[in-house]
Amino acid sequence: MIKEINNPFILALQARNLTVDIHHHAAYQIVLSNDAPFNSTISGTLYERIYGFLIKPHIAHFCVAEKGTVNVLNIEPYSAIGLELASKIKKKEEYIVFNSPTEINAFFQLPKDGLDVHSLINTLLSGLSPVEYDERVTKIVDYIKVNYFQSDITPQTFADLVFLSPSRLASLFKEQTGSSLSKYLLWTRLRQAIYMALSEKDRSLTDIAYETGFYDLPQFNKYMYEMFGMPPKALKNSTDLIQIY
Repeated sequence: MIKEINNPFILALQARNLTVDIHHHAAYQIVLSNDAPFNSTISGTLYERIYGFLIKPHIAHFCVAEKGTVNVLNIEPYSAIGLELASKIKKKEEYIVFNSPTEINAFFQLPKDGLDVHSLINTLLSGLSPVEYDERVTKIVDYIKVNYFQSDITPQTFADLVFLSPSRLASLFKEQTGSSLSKYLLWTRLRQAIYMALSEKDRSLTDIAYETGFYDLPQFNKYMYEMFGMPPKALKNSTDLIQIY
């Protein structure tokens, strides 16, 4: 039995004077300059004075945008938009670099009178067809969405929900979503923690770490650095939340 999922999840941020260390994450990422070009090293290759890139999940990269602002869109790979982006990148390619605003507008079919991140998001959201998954994968995704903050979730927790062995479920989930269960759970926790940190800036990062399923602030710091190239404190001080879908 197949159940439809139509969840085009985007975490959209705008960062000022961004400098991040090398990292990789379990999401498709679109990084676009609002004004000045920037430098980025992707999979070991340096690109200078570019205006943006689209990168597949788990590709190591870092950025230096010391002038101006950049828009950063993190998109879950299992979502309808994630699959749409996957179709835009050739199988053997890991990323696409944009050397000018004109290239960005042409690729995403945007108006030619400058980059507007809200127009880009609306374009990504428009015309999407529902994505179909095995109902057991749907059940796991729905469970994580509601229970991501529980720190005692294990592979057996998921296996018991759908009456599969942990190894069989891991294989099915990876096959259908392109992500391992553990990375998907971690990404969900990080996404929610970032949203809380940027929308409730008076909240302490320690409280946010506990409320989103991390054992403590050091663990939250560790995974933030690995997946975003900066600690949550730096993200909180230099980044604004554009919108979350």
